[in-house]
Amino acid sequence: MKFSPLFSGSSGNCSVISSAGTNILVDAGMPGRAIVSALSDVNIDPHDISAIVVTHEHSDHIKGIGILSRRFDIPVYANEGTWTAMSPFIGDIAMKNIRTFVTGQNFYIGDIDLTPFRTSHDAAEPVGYSFFNKGVRIVYMTDTGCVPEALRDTASGADLLFLESNHDVDMLKHGPYPYQLKRRILSDRGHLSNAAAGELLNKLYPTGVRRVILAHLSRENNTEQIAYNAVRQSLAEGGIAERDLFLAVAHRDRVTGVFEL
Repeated sequence: MKFSPLFSGSSGNCSVISSAGTNILVDAGMPGRAIVSALSDVNIDPHDISAIVVTHEHSDHIKGIGILSRRFDIPVYANEGTWTAMSPFIGDIAMKNIRTFVTGQNFYIGDIDLTPFRTSHDAAEPVGYSFFNKGVRIVYMTDTGCVPEALRDTASGADLLFLESNHDVDMLKHGPYPYQLKRRILSDRGHLSNAAAGELLNKLYPTGVRRVILAHLSRENNTEQIAYNAVRQSLAEGGIAERDLFLAVAHRDRVTGVFEL
């Protein structure tokens, strides 16, 4: 499989998972034109998108879903809770392109086996995804305020983990956000901090996780360098050297790269 983060951050999210015959967009939280341009950067024609799978209904994840589905006749997959919550904001979708799954039950899109798993976020029925093809597994885990044992088990042994590292706690606490918004972000239904991401990776390393991309960074309360350094330091304190685990940070406003497994 190939994994390409097109955009990742609090202002918009969209990634593409590809196999030999299948291309799946994970969320479409940027304007349609921007997503089409980013797909061109990774040599994918939008007409070749097999499906859009949705994590949850917040605008930074659904902004471009309607226009892309209508223009390119793309099926959209979400659970019932997310469909109910996002439908008023994405416009009309052709009935044949409205696809509903049950969280926790795997299904196939082309030759890729997907399992949606529940995350802890202040949305109707938020999920992450595990993608499996030809012995390779990619786990997409963002927008979760905590990682309980069941969620950690889902990420165990992933060949590539796309993991939220949303904020630096001190930057958030001393930043300009209103108190209630700070509480929301720091809650168990908010977002993972850099420190929490590092702590999780120390627990996942013994399971075989060796490739990680940090994701969904806050524009106001984080930077790529701060996130990278914080997680690297946490790993080093856990005895995990730089050579032992590949670590990258997804860009907010442009394609990060194509990661082939």
